[in-house]
Amino acid sequence: MSAKQLIVIGGGAAGFFCAVNAARLNPGWKVILMEKSSKVLSKVKVSGGGRCNVTHQCDSISEMVKKYPRGGNFVKKAFHHFFTMDTIAWFKERGVELKAEADNRMFPVTDSSQTIIDCLIAELNRYEVELWMNTDVKEIEVNKDTDERKSNRFRLRSADGKIFEADAVCIACGGFPKISMFAWLQQLGHTIEEPVPSLFTFNMPGNPIVELMGVSVPDAQLRITGSKLSSSGPLLITHWGMSGPAVLKLSAWGARELAEKDYKFTVMLNWLPQFNENSFREELQYHRFELAAQKIGQKNPFQLPQRLWEYLLQQSDIKPDLRWADLPAKEQNKLIKNCCAQEHAVSGKTTFKEEFVTAGGIRLSEIDASTMQSKLVPGLYFAGEILDVDGITGGFNFQHAWTSGFIAAQLK
Repeated sequence: MSAKQLIVIGGGAAGFFCAVNAARLNPGWKVILMEKSSKVLSKVKVSGGGRCNVTHQCDSISEMVKKYPRGGNFVKKAFHHFFTMDTIAWFKERGVELKAEADNRMFPVTDSSQTIIDCLIAELNRYEVELWMNTDVKEIEVNKDTDERKSNRFRLRSADGKIFEADAVCIACGGFPKISMFAWLQQLGHTIEEPVPSLFTFNMPGNPIVELMGVSVPDAQLRITGSKLSSSGPLLITHWGMSGPAVLKLSAWGARELAEKDYKFTVMLNWLPQFNENSFREELQYHRFELAAQKIGQKNPFQLPQRLWEYLLQQSDIKPDLRWADLPAKEQNKLIKNCCAQEHAVSGKTTFKEEFVTAGGIRLSEIDASTMQSKLVPGLYFAGEILDVDGITGGFNFQHAWTSGFIAAQLK
């Protein structure tokens, strides 16, 4: 009797993790990993600036699930089976130590994503997983067996017309930007939540603030006017608008709402979130007295980057050589508004480097979170971004990939 066969579709983090763990945990099975391109683990390679943000240092499932704009309840169940500590231990057992940075993102101590890639490829070879590159699966047929096992046998067809058979299939091919690209999965009976971009930066064409490209602030507060969406954290000014964790978080939580607005909206910025307009007014009064004879442009008492401070003064019609004591009420009011409630028009988005994530995918109510198996098609599993789960930046999307890949590998 020939060995049972598992085919894993997708050579990214979730697919690789499923394949190597399935081969290790199910020695009687033959495991084949299929990747449509000529490269595997490409997101792992470039993530975190080439260092690979493997996971997030967090030992609380209830805290961790707050980082997923979509799929929080689903990953909450899944994390009970394989969580951050399990990821750290898994890599450590294979000689890869991870370290946590000040913001709790975790990277290999080597600061090289190649370390993670080499580890996964070594596991692939160790457990004799077959890796088939340039194999683009376009169709899956389910042939129901008539015997008492009540199992399904799968027939896969690739873009070049080749046919493959499997006893189980795990789909870990990542997200798709258009719903039409999910058609081959809809044919299996699954429902697709409309895909929209997540983790993108804000375009501000013609805005004078782009002249400050490269300036960053460690903590800013953003709110999208006319909505409940808000976020805070580090912010970076770019040559096209604004980026940084605060913006990316806001784009993730607002992925669907901002898509409906066609990425045209107004963002209100507080450059000094320790103040509101009233408390900042009191602070200015104090500085007008304390720094009375000093020039306002030379003395920035708020630890803002100097170029940003000069820009805020310019936007408030305040000459930098004006003395603090001579600050007129009208210009002071403008400065208060610009520091604590400055409005910027956003028109468009830019994909954030390699961190691009798609919100949407396979409807989660159709998947068992404790097995990653389809509730509609026995023997069909899903892992990673193909599911309607997405997290903010910081290692959360990779943790979902490891978790879902590991659970699917149990073949339960």
